[in-house]
Amino acid sequence: MLEQRITAARIRCHGDYHLGQVLYTGKDFIIIDFEGEPARRLSERRIKHLALRDVAGMLRSFHYAAHAPLLGKAGSIRPEDTASVESWARFWYAWVSATFLRAYIDAAGQASFLPASSEERRVLLDVAMLEKVMYELAYELNNRLDWARIPLRGILHLLEDTK
Repeated sequence: MLEQRITAARIRCHGDYHLGQVLYTGKDFIIIDFEGEPARRLSERRIKHLALRDVAGMLRSFHYAAHAPLLGKAGSIRPEDTASVESWARFWYAWVSATFLRAYIDAAGQASFLPASSEERRVLLDVAMLEKVMYELAYELNNRLDWARIPLRGILHLLEDTK
């Protein structure tokens, strides 16, 4: 990343893009709360960023949606079914993430806010994902210690993908 020029334009992004910021009206989707990540200073939220930062936020949200039920709070998963459910959670996350990413890239087309090459997109998305998952880990360690498993799994997933 440090050795090549970034070809994507920086833009004003949502800054806190995740499933909780998307509402379904029955016919369409509405994106809400464009004020950015509340924990960041306003001056930092106003900085232009790569659009892939918001994409990473949504992909991480899919990871949370897939893995939060495995925390066992609802008691709906029997202990003997955990391995099978974890396998399905990984499958669902991979499928939904790939579908979202493909649709995003197709809709954006040749827009200047996307890197020109797929290799550059991958590198920048990996960096954005790592930044987001590290932020989540710090949040969970400070606020919901038992949820730290989700970003830790995300870090392991990112490390496995880079091998």
